[in-house]
Amino acid sequence: MAADNDDYIYDEVTGEWRPASEVAASAGNEAVVRDASGNVLADGDSVTVIKDLKVKGAGQTLKQGTVIRSIRLTDNPEEIDCRHDGIKGLVLRTEFVRKR
Repeated sequence: MAADNDDYIYDEVTGEWRPASEVAASAGNEAVVRDASGNVLADGDSVTVIKDLKVKGAGQTLKQGTVIRSIRLTDNPEEIDCRHDGIKGLVLRTEFVRKR
């Protein structure tokens, strides 16, 4: 139980008010995002698609070897947000990409 004099912070992930000490302790537990080969990914990295992928809603297929530049990490460590020619809001699973 938290002490009565502890400051509380609104945690947007859980939607709850949590003690500041608890939020600070969990902040260091960030998930590491890895590609299909186990390389660590970071915002701004370039990746290569390792398998032909059909893009739902776009009617296109991303071919194996396609380079995606300037990825952004999401809250889910298994997904990355990226852009490709004519496809807005493209989210790829990390199991289908390899860091360049």
